[in-house]
Amino acid sequence: MIIVPLGVASATPTATRHLSSVAVWREGDVHLFDCGENAQMRMLQAGLKRSKIENIFISHFDVDHFSGLIGLISTLQLQRRDKTLTIVGPKGIKEYVEWNLKFAGVDLNYDLNFKEVEEGFEEERVVDHDEYYVEARPLNHTKFCIGYRFQEKDSPGKVDAEKAEKMGITKDEQFKALKAGEDVELEDGTIIKSYDIVGHPRPGDSFAYITDTKYCPNSVKLAMNTNILYHEATFSESLADKAAETGHSTSADAARVANEAQTKLLVISHFSARYTNPFVLLREARAKFFPAWLATELRPIYTDPSQEKGIVKQKVYLKEIDESKGSSDSRDKRSDDKKRFRKRRSSDSSSRGSSNRGRTRRDSSDNERRKRRTKAPQSRENEGRDNRDQGTSRPPKHITPRTPFDDFDRF
Repeated sequence: MIIVPLGVASATPTATRHLSSVAVWREGDVHLFDCGENAQMRMLQAGLKRSKIENIFISHFDVDHFSGLIGLISTLQLQRRDKTLTIVGPKGIKEYVEWNLKFAGVDLNYDLNFKEVEEGFEEERVVDHDEYYVEARPLNHTKFCIGYRFQEKDSPGKVDAEKAEKMGITKDEQFKALKAGEDVELEDGTIIKSYDIVGHPRPGDSFAYITDTKYCPNSVKLAMNTNILYHEATFSESLADKAAETGHSTSADAARVANEAQTKLLVISHFSARYTNPFVLLREARAKFFPAWLATELRPIYTDPSQEKGIVKQKVYLKEIDESKGSSDSRDKRSDDKKRFRKRRSSDSSSRGSSNRGRTRRDSSDNERRKRRTKAPQSRENEGRDNRDQGTSRPPKHITPRTPFDDFDRF
């Protein structure tokens, strides 16, 4: 599986963060968890095909988690989709979608399969496929909210073909039966046990999506022994009271769930707009659980990098604000240098004689002015440093340090 964060913002988008949405790529299919505003554009930018969406799972009816749903459904109509799309969410999701499509006059060419979950349920398998299933449990938010676990079913072990042939297994039907766990009887009456030929089953990968909730036991149950736990961390520990009031988690809460569930990797997301530097949240999470990563929009997270790396290729690069500021500063500096340069006046031979008398005086004054210009920025910088030392100006802006995951292949 490949996990691609499409939006990591909480409640409101920012210049570099979009509203909540996560795409899970598996064997060519895409499963979308929440569908915030602009989710379909982020899919394009991430290199994911919208036509490959099999299921959409909506956690709850806060607008930032489902505001992009109608636009995506309409786009699939324009792309002439013909296969059924499954939409899972709280009761009322069917009424919301159908009313909006009727209001807009959109007549779909494909079917929508709604799976509505009513408030008060304990646990439900909302999707059950031959190779995977999706489990849903209620979370603890200010309104009815659902958490999801995407679980691959265990796959059969590998068949030792050489050993099977030596024991008399030659037909395809016999190989299939052995791989399915069934014993095979040969023509001479010999019984070939499946466990003698087939290796141990390979456990399936798993992914838990837990957002907009305070700490609760269901979070731990959904995340138990998962490969990747994708958990909200809206606030830092210093705003734990705010988190409890609004029904959200702190980064420490996310780490607590990861520890109790014994997950392999914690990825925190759903950051409040007040945190321009989410490394503060990551530092708190890592103090209590490791490994923990920040969800970075459009950056894939692999469960098996050796097999999956390169499948999903990002189409755009989102430039960070700090970088753009740096480039604009350098451009401004270059433009200032151009402004400071003054062309030498052209003079003909008749005026050269008269200008020579004052040239020495002008040159010396120009040199003095140039010296003052070059010294001025340094003096201003020193003055600002002195003011900071004395506490008379604002403290310097915190700069995010480089962290171990910046150059890590799997993130």
